[in-house]
Amino acid sequence: MPKLTLPPTSVRPVSLVVTDLAVLHPTPDGLMLQERAPGVSVAEIIAATAAPLLIADVPEMGIVVRNR
Repeated sequence: MPKLTLPPTSVRPVSLVVTDLAVLHPTPDGLMLQERAPGVSVAEIIAATAAPLLIADVPEMGIVVRNR
């Protein structure tokens, strides 16, 4: 895996990673792909991610609209 190109933003391991492409859960074996953003394919996430990905059935994120 390549070295970080930006400074780390946490002093300890994180339990969840949320990006504009996906929601990922760190595990000892790699990042578990939990959800993908609407319109984003698993292939696009794989292409944009340097870390090992664990992929099963990956649902598209639902969109929640809240009235104010």
